[in-house]
Order: sequence, then C-alpha cells, then structure tokens
Amino acid sequence: MSKNKRGKALWRMPSRARGTCPICSSTRIKLLYTGKDANGGKLDVCKKCAGKTVSA
Repeated sequence: MSKNKRGKALWRMPSRARGTCPICSSTRIKLLYTGKDANGGKLDVCKKCAGKTVSA
C-alpha cells in the first residue's frame, strides 16, 4: 500500500523546511537537522553538515 502521509509535516513548516545551509552553502536544500555554531548556539543545517560545527 502507498503511504499518503509521508512528509506531510514539511508542508506546514515555513518555506517547506528548505533554505541555504550556513555551513556548506548549498541552496534550496532541506534544513531538518541541528548543528552548532562556534558560540554553542543551534543552527538548522542540511543532512551532510549535521555533525559539523561552524567556525567563526
């Protein structure tokens, strides 16, 4: 059977959870993961950069 509700929460997020990753600068990519900046703050990052930290 097909799964009709897959990804439905993305449609409720602003700009459907897409944007520019602050680490790798990929554009129009899903920013669903949490990364850290140099000050210990949280950033929304792409899947590739989820384990990386931004240097100041």
